[in-house]
Amino acid sequence: MEQATIPAGTRIGHVHLKVADLGRAVEFYRDVMGFELVVRLGEQAAFLSAGGYHHHIGLNTWESQGGTPPARGTTGLYHFAINHPERRDLAVALKRVLDSGWTIDGASDHGTHEAIYMHDPDFNGIELAWDRAQSEWPVVNDQVQFSTNPLDFDGLMAEIGAVAP
Repeated sequence: MEQATIPAGTRIGHVHLKVADLGRAVEFYRDVMGFELVVRLGEQAAFLSAGGYHHHIGLNTWESQGGTPPARGTTGLYHFAINHPERRDLAVALKRVLDSGWTIDGASDHGTHEAIYMHDPDFNGIELAWDRAQSEWPVVNDQVQFSTNPLDFDGLMAEIGAVAP
């Protein structure tokens, strides 16, 4: 019998980004975001991961060396999410980003998850996120209810004994 929907255990794998400057992009994803460099193919491509996976982030300059970000109002990647396993991990990620001197673009509590929005040096959108347990998601009439409430920075940073930005 043909399955009507994609299986619940399905995950989205790695993201592969076109970048203008491979060295700059590797430094950002390694030093600011905390990924480990798995392999670098000269000035053409690099692959980074968390925890020894083959790669979560692929970077390349095959079609984009020295290029500029897409103009506003055009199609393309809006953002990709880096989901952290625990709320504390999200706090650690935010602290690392801010300690590096990088800024964030915004943050929200969506009810289902907490999200911090930023961009990389090529202006690819990134969401740093932590999902609440599915049993805690707000549901009305069998539909998940998303919200855009302010993120509780004080509570988030208290997870690691730090002060909110």
